[in-house]
Amino acid sequence: MRTVKLDLDHAPYQILIDRGLLTQVDLILPLLPQPRVAIVTNETVAPLYLDPLRSALAARGVQVQAIVLPDGEVFKTWETLNLIFDGLLAARCERKTTLIALGGGVIGDMTGFAAAVYQRGVPFIQIPTTLLAQVDSSVGGKTAINHPLGKNMIGAFYQPRLVLADLDTLDTLPAREFSAGMAEVIKYGLIDDLFFFEWLEANIDRMMARDTGTLAWAIERCCQNKARIVAGDEKEQGQRALLNLGHTFGHAIESGLGYGAWLHGEAVAAGMMLAAVASEALGYLDAAAIERIRALLTRAGLPVVAPALGVERYLELMAQDKKVDAGTIKFILMRQLGQSYIGELDYATLTRTLQRGCA
Repeated sequence: MRTVKLDLDHAPYQILIDRGLLTQVDLILPLLPQPRVAIVTNETVAPLYLDPLRSALAARGVQVQAIVLPDGEVFKTWETLNLIFDGLLAARCERKTTLIALGGGVIGDMTGFAAAVYQRGVPFIQIPTTLLAQVDSSVGGKTAINHPLGKNMIGAFYQPRLVLADLDTLDTLPAREFSAGMAEVIKYGLIDDLFFFEWLEANIDRMMARDTGTLAWAIERCCQNKARIVAGDEKEQGQRALLNLGHTFGHAIESGLGYGAWLHGEAVAAGMMLAAVASEALGYLDAAAIERIRALLTRAGLPVVAPALGVERYLELMAQDKKVDAGTIKFILMRQLGQSYIGELDYATLTRTLQRGCA
Protein backbone atom coordinates (compact mmCIF):
# COMPACT_ATOMS: atom_id res chain seq x y z
CA MET A 1 0.00 0.00 0.00
CA ARG A 2 1.31 3.43 -1.00
CA THR A 3 0.78 6.26 1.49
CA VAL A 4 0.88 10.01 0.93
CA LYS A 5 0.40 12.39 3.85
CA LEU A 6 -1.10 15.83 3.48
CA ASP A 7 0.48 17.89 6.24
CA LEU A 8 -1.96 20.56 7.36
CA ASP A 9 -1.52 21.79 10.93
CA HIS A 10 -5.25 21.77 11.65
CA ALA A 11 -6.25 18.69 9.65
CA PRO A 12 -3.48 16.29 8.52
CA TYR A 13 -4.64 13.15 6.76
CA GLN A 14 -3.45 10.27 4.62
CA ILE A 15 -4.09 9.25 1.03
CA LEU A 16 -3.85 5.46 0.73
CA ILE A 17 -3.39 3.81 -2.68
CA ASP A 18 -3.76 0.08 -3.33
CA ARG A 19 -6.06 -2.64 -4.56
CA GLY A 20 -8.74 -4.01 -2.25
CA LEU A 21 -9.03 -0.96 0.00
CA LEU A 22 -12.80 -0.63 -0.36
CA THR A 23 -13.54 -3.37 2.19
CA GLN A 24 -10.57 -2.75 4.49
CA VAL A 25 -12.79 -0.93 6.96
CA ASP A 26 -10.18 -1.19 9.71
CA LEU A 27 -8.66 1.84 7.97
CA ILE A 28 -11.93 3.75 8.47
CA LEU A 29 -13.15 2.66 11.90
CA PRO A 30 -10.59 4.60 14.01
CA LEU A 31 -11.71 7.83 12.32
CA LEU A 32 -15.41 7.50 13.13
CA PRO A 33 -16.59 9.60 16.11
CA GLN A 34 -19.57 7.23 16.37
CA PRO A 35 -20.37 3.90 14.66
CA ARG A 36 -22.60 5.54 12.09
CA VAL A 37 -21.97 6.70 8.51
CA ALA A 38 -23.89 8.01 5.53
CA ILE A 39 -22.51 6.80 2.21
CA VAL A 40 -23.20 9.20 -0.65
CA THR A 41 -22.87 7.66 -4.10
CA ASN A 42 -24.60 7.70 -7.49
CA GLU A 43 -26.73 5.44 -9.64
CA THR A 44 -23.73 4.23 -11.64
CA VAL A 45 -21.35 3.46 -8.79
CA ALA A 46 -23.91 2.09 -6.31
CA PRO A 47 -24.59 -1.21 -8.12
CA LEU A 48 -20.84 -1.86 -8.30
CA TYR A 49 -19.42 -0.83 -4.95
CA LEU A 50 -22.07 0.22 -2.44
CA ASP A 51 -22.96 -3.23 -1.11
CA PRO A 52 -19.36 -4.41 -0.49
CA LEU A 53 -18.59 -1.25 1.49
CA ARG A 54 -21.90 -1.23 3.33
CA SER A 55 -21.62 -4.92 4.24
CA ALA A 56 -18.04 -4.58 5.47
CA LEU A 57 -18.99 -1.66 7.71
CA ALA A 58 -22.17 -3.32 8.99
CA ALA A 59 -20.20 -6.46 9.86
CA ARG A 60 -18.17 -4.31 12.24
CA GLY A 61 -21.23 -2.83 13.91
CA VAL A 62 -21.46 0.41 11.94
CA GLN A 63 -24.92 1.72 11.11
CA VAL A 64 -25.04 2.69 7.45
CA GLN A 65 -27.36 5.12 5.67
CA ALA A 66 -27.06 5.13 1.87
CA ILE A 67 -27.90 8.18 -0.27
CA VAL A 68 -27.90 7.45 -4.01
CA LEU A 69 -27.86 10.46 -6.35
CA PRO A 70 -28.31 10.76 -10.11
CA ASP A 71 -25.05 10.54 -12.05
CA GLY A 72 -23.43 13.32 -14.05
CA GLU A 73 -22.01 16.84 -14.00
CA VAL A 74 -25.43 18.21 -14.93
CA PHE A 75 -26.65 17.16 -11.46
CA LYS A 76 -23.95 19.06 -9.54
CA THR A 77 -26.56 21.56 -8.35
CA TRP A 78 -28.36 22.95 -5.31
CA GLU A 79 -31.28 20.66 -6.05
CA THR A 80 -29.14 17.52 -5.94
CA LEU A 81 -27.22 18.79 -2.91
CA ASN A 82 -30.55 19.07 -1.11
CA LEU A 83 -31.14 15.37 -1.75
CA ILE A 84 -28.14 14.71 0.49
CA PHE A 85 -29.59 16.92 3.20
CA ASP A 86 -33.00 15.26 2.78
CA GLY A 87 -31.41 11.86 3.38
CA LEU A 88 -29.38 13.01 6.36
CA LEU A 89 -32.31 14.74 8.03
CA ALA A 90 -34.79 11.93 7.34
CA ALA A 91 -32.39 9.47 8.97
CA ARG A 92 -31.73 11.91 11.85
CA CYS A 93 -28.02 11.88 11.22
CA GLU A 94 -26.09 13.70 13.92
CA ARG A 95 -23.05 15.94 14.07
CA LYS A 96 -20.84 12.89 14.73
CA THR A 97 -22.17 10.96 11.73
CA THR A 98 -19.41 10.61 9.13
CA LEU A 99 -20.20 11.15 5.45
CA ILE A 100 -18.41 8.87 2.99
CA ALA A 101 -18.10 10.00 -0.64
CA LEU A 102 -18.14 6.90 -2.86
CA GLY A 103 -17.77 8.00 -6.47
CA GLY A 104 -15.98 10.38 -8.80
CA GLY A 105 -15.33 14.09 -8.64
CA VAL A 106 -18.97 15.18 -8.65
CA ILE A 107 -19.86 12.93 -5.71
CA GLY A 108 -16.70 13.92 -3.84
CA ASP A 109 -17.33 17.63 -4.34
CA MET A 110 -20.98 17.50 -3.33
CA THR A 111 -20.42 15.20 -0.34
CA GLY A 112 -17.60 17.39 0.91
CA PHE A 113 -19.72 20.52 0.56
CA ALA A 114 -22.61 18.83 2.35
CA ALA A 115 -20.24 17.77 5.14
CA ALA A 116 -18.92 21.31 5.45
CA VAL A 117 -22.36 22.81 6.06
CA TYR A 118 -24.57 20.07 7.54
CA GLN A 119 -25.02 21.00 11.21
CA ARG A 120 -22.12 23.43 10.58
CA GLY A 121 -19.66 20.66 9.83
CA VAL A 122 -19.47 16.87 10.09
CA PRO A 123 -16.56 14.49 9.33
CA PHE A 124 -16.19 13.02 5.88
CA ILE A 125 -14.04 10.47 4.07
CA GLN A 126 -13.24 10.26 0.36
CA ILE A 127 -13.34 6.94 -1.52
CA PRO A 128 -12.75 8.10 -5.11
CA THR A 129 -13.70 5.63 -7.86
CA THR A 130 -12.39 7.48 -10.95
CA LEU A 131 -8.86 8.27 -12.02
CA LEU A 132 -9.59 11.99 -12.03
CA ALA A 133 -10.86 11.86 -8.46
CA GLN A 134 -8.00 9.67 -7.25
CA VAL A 135 -5.26 11.93 -8.59
CA ASP A 136 -6.88 15.29 -8.02
CA SER A 137 -10.37 16.18 -6.81
CA SER A 138 -10.46 13.94 -3.72
CA VAL A 139 -7.27 15.53 -2.34
CA GLY A 140 -6.99 19.06 -1.01
CA GLY A 141 -10.42 19.89 0.39
CA LYS A 142 -11.99 21.84 -2.47
CA THR A 143 -15.75 21.23 -2.44
CA ALA A 144 -18.36 22.90 -4.60
CA ILE A 145 -21.43 22.81 -6.78
CA ASN A 146 -22.01 24.47 -10.14
CA HIS A 147 -24.13 27.51 -10.94
CA PRO A 148 -25.62 28.20 -14.38
CA LEU A 149 -23.28 31.21 -14.62
CA GLY A 150 -20.11 29.44 -13.51
CA LYS A 151 -18.55 26.12 -12.59
CA ASN A 152 -17.71 25.38 -8.93
CA MET A 153 -18.63 28.90 -7.90
CA ILE A 154 -20.43 27.89 -4.69
CA GLY A 155 -18.49 25.81 -2.20
CA ALA A 156 -16.06 25.62 0.69
CA PHE A 157 -12.58 24.48 1.62
CA TYR A 158 -13.21 21.44 3.82
CA GLN A 159 -10.71 18.63 4.29
CA PRO A 160 -11.54 14.91 4.47
CA ARG A 161 -10.21 12.73 7.27
CA LEU A 162 -8.95 10.07 4.88
CA VAL A 163 -8.71 9.32 1.16
CA LEU A 164 -8.86 5.67 0.06
CA ALA A 165 -7.89 5.24 -3.61
CA ASP A 166 -8.82 1.65 -4.44
CA LEU A 167 -7.30 0.75 -7.81
CA ASP A 168 -9.88 -2.01 -8.25
CA THR A 169 -12.52 0.61 -8.94
CA LEU A 170 -10.62 1.74 -12.04
CA ASP A 171 -11.22 -1.67 -13.65
CA THR A 172 -14.85 -0.75 -14.29
CA LEU A 173 -14.18 2.82 -15.39
CA PRO A 174 -15.27 3.50 -19.01
CA ALA A 175 -12.45 4.36 -21.41
CA ARG A 176 -13.70 7.92 -21.92
CA GLU A 177 -13.74 8.56 -18.15
CA PHE A 178 -10.26 7.07 -17.79
CA SER A 179 -8.92 9.36 -20.51
CA ALA A 180 -10.57 12.32 -18.80
CA GLY A 181 -8.64 11.47 -15.65
CA MET A 182 -5.40 11.39 -17.63
CA ALA A 183 -5.78 15.13 -18.30
CA GLU A 184 -5.26 15.82 -14.60
CA VAL A 185 -2.34 13.36 -14.50
CA ILE A 186 -0.59 15.12 -17.38
CA LYS A 187 -1.32 18.47 -15.75
CA TYR A 188 1.00 17.67 -12.84
CA GLY A 189 3.91 17.11 -15.20
CA LEU A 190 3.32 20.43 -16.93
CA ILE A 191 2.96 22.46 -13.74
CA ASP A 192 6.32 21.80 -12.08
CA ASP A 193 7.43 18.20 -12.60
CA LEU A 194 9.31 17.78 -15.87
CA PHE A 195 10.58 14.37 -14.75
CA PHE A 196 6.99 13.16 -14.42
CA PHE A 197 6.03 14.59 -17.81
CA GLU A 198 8.92 12.74 -19.44
CA TRP A 199 8.05 9.59 -17.48
CA LEU A 200 4.51 9.83 -18.85
CA GLU A 201 5.82 10.16 -22.40
CA ALA A 202 7.70 6.89 -21.88
CA ASN A 203 4.93 5.07 -20.00
CA ILE A 204 1.66 6.37 -21.45
CA ASP A 205 0.85 3.07 -23.18
CA ARG A 206 1.17 1.18 -19.89
CA MET A 207 -1.00 3.80 -18.21
CA MET A 208 -3.70 3.47 -20.83
CA ALA A 209 -3.54 -0.34 -20.47
CA ARG A 210 -4.19 0.24 -16.72
CA ASP A 211 -1.11 -1.65 -15.59
CA THR A 212 -1.39 -1.82 -11.81
CA GLY A 213 2.17 -0.87 -10.91
CA THR A 214 2.29 1.98 -13.41
CA LEU A 215 -1.05 3.34 -12.25
CA ALA A 216 -0.14 3.12 -8.57
CA TRP A 217 3.14 4.99 -9.07
CA ALA A 218 1.52 7.71 -11.18
CA ILE A 219 -1.36 8.24 -8.74
CA GLU A 220 1.11 8.44 -5.86
CA ARG A 221 3.25 10.97 -7.74
CA CYS A 222 0.22 13.15 -8.50
CA CYS A 223 -0.95 13.03 -4.89
CA GLN A 224 2.54 13.87 -3.63
CA ASN A 225 2.65 16.91 -5.91
CA LYS A 226 -0.81 18.08 -4.89
CA ALA A 227 -0.20 17.45 -1.18
CA ARG A 228 2.98 19.53 -1.32
CA ILE A 229 1.27 22.45 -3.03
CA VAL A 230 -1.86 22.36 -0.86
CA ALA A 231 0.17 22.14 2.36
CA GLY A 232 1.82 25.42 1.40
CA ASP A 233 -1.35 27.21 0.25
CA GLU A 234 -4.53 25.52 1.46
CA LYS A 235 -6.96 28.33 0.59
CA GLU A 236 -5.47 29.13 -2.83
CA GLN A 237 -4.06 32.55 -2.03
CA GLY A 238 -1.03 32.00 -4.24
CA GLN A 239 0.74 29.00 -5.71
CA ARG A 240 -2.16 26.55 -5.36
CA ALA A 241 -3.71 28.34 -8.33
CA LEU A 242 -1.10 26.58 -10.50
CA LEU A 243 -3.17 23.43 -10.06
CA ASN A 244 -5.74 25.12 -12.32
CA LEU A 245 -3.60 24.83 -15.45
CA GLY A 246 -6.08 24.52 -18.32
CA HIS A 247 -9.05 25.13 -16.04
CA THR A 248 -9.82 28.76 -16.86
CA PHE A 249 -10.35 27.81 -20.50
CA GLY A 250 -11.72 24.40 -19.52
CA HIS A 251 -14.43 25.69 -17.21
CA ALA A 252 -15.51 28.11 -19.94
CA ILE A 253 -15.82 25.17 -22.33
CA GLU A 254 -17.92 23.18 -19.85
CA SER A 255 -20.21 26.11 -19.11
CA GLY A 256 -20.44 27.25 -22.72
CA LEU A 257 -21.34 23.82 -24.11
CA GLY A 258 -23.59 22.92 -21.19
CA TYR A 259 -22.46 20.85 -18.20
CA GLY A 260 -21.89 17.26 -19.17
CA ALA A 261 -21.46 17.77 -22.92
CA TRP A 262 -17.70 17.47 -22.42
CA LEU A 263 -16.24 15.69 -19.42
CA HIS A 264 -14.23 17.88 -17.07
CA GLY A 265 -10.93 16.26 -18.04
CA GLU A 266 -11.68 16.66 -21.74
CA ALA A 267 -12.29 20.37 -21.26
CA VAL A 268 -9.12 20.69 -19.17
CA ALA A 269 -7.08 18.95 -21.89
CA ALA A 270 -8.30 21.40 -24.53
CA GLY A 271 -7.72 24.19 -22.02
CA MET A 272 -4.12 23.10 -21.47
CA MET A 273 -3.53 23.18 -25.21
CA LEU A 274 -4.91 26.73 -25.32
CA ALA A 275 -2.62 27.66 -22.43
CA ALA A 276 0.30 26.16 -24.34
CA VAL A 277 -0.59 28.07 -27.52
CA ALA A 278 -0.84 31.28 -25.50
CA SER A 279 2.54 30.56 -23.89
CA GLU A 280 4.05 30.13 -27.34
CA ALA A 281 2.53 33.43 -28.42
CA LEU A 282 4.22 35.09 -25.44
CA GLY A 283 7.58 33.73 -26.57
CA TYR A 284 8.01 31.00 -23.96
CA LEU A 285 7.20 27.58 -25.45
CA ASP A 286 8.58 26.63 -28.84
CA ALA A 287 6.91 24.54 -31.54
CA ALA A 288 8.63 21.36 -30.34
CA ALA A 289 7.25 21.76 -26.81
CA ILE A 290 3.76 22.41 -28.17
CA GLU A 291 3.96 19.23 -30.23
CA ARG A 292 5.10 17.16 -27.22
CA ILE A 293 2.08 18.33 -25.22
CA ARG A 294 -0.27 17.70 -28.14
CA ALA A 295 1.18 14.24 -28.74
CA LEU A 296 0.88 13.14 -25.11
CA LEU A 297 -2.71 14.35 -24.80
CA THR A 298 -3.60 12.62 -28.07
CA ARG A 299 -2.05 9.33 -26.92
CA ALA A 300 -4.17 9.62 -23.78
CA GLY A 301 -7.31 9.84 -25.92
CA LEU A 302 -7.98 13.49 -25.14
CA PRO A 303 -9.14 16.40 -27.34
CA VAL A 304 -6.49 18.92 -28.34
CA VAL A 305 -8.78 21.38 -30.15
CA ALA A 306 -11.22 23.53 -28.20
CA PRO A 307 -14.76 24.28 -29.40
CA ALA A 308 -15.22 27.59 -31.21
CA LEU A 309 -17.42 29.47 -28.78
CA GLY A 310 -16.17 32.84 -30.02
CA VAL A 311 -13.72 35.22 -28.36
CA GLU A 312 -16.37 37.37 -26.68
CA ARG A 313 -18.23 34.31 -25.34
CA TYR A 314 -15.00 32.90 -23.92
CA LEU A 315 -14.28 36.24 -22.26
CA GLU A 316 -17.78 36.39 -20.82
CA LEU A 317 -17.50 32.88 -19.37
CA MET A 318 -13.94 33.31 -18.09
CA ALA A 319 -14.92 36.52 -16.31
CA GLN A 320 -16.66 34.22 -13.78
CA ASP A 321 -13.41 32.37 -13.04
CA LYS A 322 -12.37 32.26 -9.38
CA LYS A 323 -8.89 33.55 -10.26
CA VAL A 324 -10.26 36.88 -11.51
CA ASP A 325 -8.56 39.61 -9.50
CA ALA A 326 -9.78 43.23 -9.62
CA GLY A 327 -11.60 42.44 -12.85
CA THR A 328 -8.52 40.92 -14.52
CA ILE A 329 -8.62 37.29 -15.67
CA LYS A 330 -5.61 35.35 -14.45
CA PHE A 331 -4.30 32.43 -16.51
CA ILE A 332 -1.95 29.58 -15.69
CA LEU A 333 0.69 29.69 -18.42
CA MET A 334 4.01 27.93 -19.07
CA ARG A 335 7.49 29.37 -19.25
CA GLN A 336 8.69 25.93 -20.32
CA LEU A 337 7.66 22.32 -19.93
CA GLY A 338 7.41 21.63 -16.21
CA GLN A 339 7.42 25.29 -15.20
CA SER A 340 4.09 27.09 -14.97
CA TYR A 341 3.22 30.53 -13.65
CA ILE A 342 0.22 32.79 -12.98
CA GLY A 343 -0.07 35.48 -15.66
CA GLU A 344 -2.31 37.60 -17.84
CA LEU A 345 -3.17 37.75 -21.53
CA ASP A 346 -3.96 40.91 -23.43
CA TYR A 347 -6.93 40.91 -25.78
CA ALA A 348 -4.85 40.53 -28.93
CA THR A 349 -2.92 37.54 -27.60
CA LEU A 350 -6.08 35.91 -26.30
CA THR A 351 -7.78 36.42 -29.67
CA ARG A 352 -4.86 34.84 -31.55
CA THR A 353 -4.82 31.96 -29.07
CA LEU A 354 -8.49 31.19 -29.53
CA GLN A 355 -8.26 31.52 -33.30
CA ARG A 356 -5.37 29.03 -33.41
CA GLY A 357 -6.57 26.61 -30.75
CA CYS A 358 -10.30 26.32 -31.47
CA ALA A 359 -12.13 24.29 -34.08
